[in-house]
Order: sequence, then C-alpha cells, then structure tokens
Amino acid sequence: MLPRPRSSAAFAEAKRFIPGGVNSPVRAFRGVGGEPFFVQRASGSKIYDLDDRELLDFVGTWGPAILGHAPKVVLEAVADAASRGVSFGIPNALEVEMARTICAWVPSIEKVRMVNSGTEATMSCLRLARGFTGRDKVIKFEGCYHGHVDSLLVKAGSGALTHGQPDSAGVPAALAALTITLPFNDADALRSIFARDGKEIAAVIVEPVPANAGLYLPKPGFLELLRELCTEHGALLIFDEVMTGFRLAKGGYQEICGIRPDLTALGKVIGGGLPVGAFGGRADIMDYLSPDGPVYQAGTLSGNPLAMAAGLAQLQELERTDAYRKLERLGAQFEAGTREALLRAGKKFRFQRIGSMFCLYFTEGEVWNLEDAQRSDKAAFALYFHHCLDAGVYFAPSQFEAGFLSLAHTTADLEFAGHVVAGALAA
Repeated sequence: MLPRPRSSAAFAEAKRFIPGGVNSPVRAFRGVGGEPFFVQRASGSKIYDLDDRELLDFVGTWGPAILGHAPKVVLEAVADAASRGVSFGIPNALEVEMARTICAWVPSIEKVRMVNSGTEATMSCLRLARGFTGRDKVIKFEGCYHGHVDSLLVKAGSGALTHGQPDSAGVPAALAALTITLPFNDADALRSIFARDGKEIAAVIVEPVPANAGLYLPKPGFLELLRELCTEHGALLIFDEVMTGFRLAKGGYQEICGIRPDLTALGKVIGGGLPVGAFGGRADIMDYLSPDGPVYQAGTLSGNPLAMAAGLAQLQELERTDAYRKLERLGAQFEAGTREALLRAGKKFRFQRIGSMFCLYFTEGEVWNLEDAQRSDKAAFALYFHHCLDAGVYFAPSQFEAGFLSLAHTTADLEFAGHVVAGALAA
C-alpha cells in the first residue's frame, strides 16, 4: 500500500469527530484493510486524492455519476437553479417536471413523490404498502440492501422460512419479526412462505438485480413468479431500483424484464450527484398518501430545486446522447478485458455484468445469491484491491459491492484498467 500522508492525517482528524472517521461504513476500508484516501476533486472518469494522486474511478459515487464526475450540463443546471434560491419548502416547477419525466420513463409509475434518499424511498414504500393492504408482514431477500430502515435490517434465521432477527443493534426484535427473509432466486422457498403466510403479507421488496452483495441476476422466471404470487395473494410487489433505475435503461430493469411492480423506489441517478430519492407506482396506491390519504409521509427538503435541476439535466443528457447503447458498448469492452486478464492469469473467478454495472467475485462457482457470493476469497480480493489502487485504479473497497462505468470512461481508460487488472490478478 502506497503511503498517503495527507489522507492519513485527514483520517486521523476525522476519527476525532466522526464515528469511525466516515459518514458511511464501507468508506472506512474495513473490508480490505488499510486506511481510506480522501478526495479533493473529481472530473470525468478520474478522482484526485489529497496527495495529488490521480485515480481512474469505477465507483462513480456509488452509482449516480453516470455521466462522469462534474459534467458540465449538471454544473450549469445547478448554478442556474442556485441563483434563484437553494431551497424553498414550497412547491416549485422543477419537481413537477421531474415527476412528469419519471412517470413518462418508468412503465409502472403513474404518480411519484420525491424524497431525499434511497433509504427514505424504501421506508416510505413499506409504510404505504402496509397502509394500503392493512397487513404487517414484509418479505425481503438475503443480500438485497434497501437502506438502513429498521424493519429491513434483518438477516435470515436458522432456516429459509424463519422470521428475521435484527442485523443491527437498535432494531427491536418485535419489529424484525415482521420481516421474512428468503434466499434470492429460491422459488420453492417463495412458494412455501406464500402458502403459509400469504394473507398476512403486505409486500415483497426486492432489488430486481441485487447490487449490494456484488452483482447477481435473477434466474429466468423468478421475478415472474414474484409478480404472480403477489397478485394472487393481494400483496404489493416493490422493486428497489435505487441502483438500477435510469442506469440500465430509461425505465430501469423493469423495462428490460417487462414486469410491472406495484411500487418502485428510486434514487442515485435522478439526483445528478445531489441527495435525492423518489417512490412511485399505481395511482390508487399512491393516493393513499397524505394529504389525500391516511398514510403520512413528509420531508422539508423533498423536491429541492438544486437536486431536481441536477437530476433533470442528467436525465436529459442521457436521452440526448443515446447513452444506454454507449454504456453497453463500454461494459462489453470492460468485460472482454477483464475476462482476458483472468484467462492470462489462469484464474476462473466469476465476472458478472449487466450494462454498466459489474462485479468480479473471487470464487469459481456460480453466483446466484448471497450464499454463493460469500464463498469469495475476501483476503485475495483485498490484495487485488490494493494492487489496483496503488496502480491508479479505484474499485469499490469491498468484495460485496458493484462497480459502475460512466459515459466519461474512454477506450483508453478501459485499456489501462485491463492492464492494471491483469497485473493484479497475476501478482
């Protein structure tokens, strides 16, 4: 690990005032060892740390930077909006334009409400689902992260069909007991739990492409079964597309798979890098929200004009530039380079990609769920991570995080990354 004295000093100071020295746990590098670096600026596909080292970035602020860092169109939109005021707490035209855009782009959304984070979006979806159905229980899947909502911070119990136990201190067991956790892609477990508890289930919440335990895909028919069982038993199907929404396609993964959830949680890309979230779905469900309905939800900064301006500028640029075809081409090039590096190194590790999202698992087995992903060699990944970082390529500091490409990545960037990856795998 190369020394980074300025970052090290900044981290020491941060630990005096911030728990763990970071404002989100994965940033602490606990999954790979060593200390995090601190960023001073970013542009395009590059970030620059306090020690003036340039890094090719494949984290992209964990997904939102689909155009790259500091894109001109977003900066100009934010500056223009800020010149008229940074926050109102009063309805403004930009939030209406954003709502209209989301409803036009996402097949299942008839009405939408803006919030300030993905966590707030999923939390609101659950409350709304429970209020609409009059039921309490929720199904989630192992490896699917939906933010730090109390009732979703649970892990599986002793068997696939047991109720969850708290996965974090501070989460009451009684609340966690209302959440049922199942293995992703396990159709038999899903059928069994609906047969047992179907009349009590308010909703199933799922990342249609789980991207918080690396990246794995739904097996053919699995999401279709989810839709069928929810419809049959009167439960709502919630797609958490905070990561995949507007990244894999204009209408998110639901456009690709052709399945219409009842509610969808969104975030990341629609904020252009500013804090944002949204949730929407069928009009009859959304009309249960206050002030029209009995389910309360509110937020002082919801629909903030800066976030709306940044997000709209980013979405408009994606549409103007035929972005999704370009991102697929970049993804295919990056995948080809990584697979060639694996072949040259004699490694049979599992590389998984969809569009501009990817993960290299340090395991030779197939990865369809969290149990498969956890077979990865985390120590080997940590060595790989630091080799790449020292060579100027920044991947997520955890085996269990997805990587992201942006429109700012160039062919030369990907060739350089392939060279670095090859060296790291051969080390």
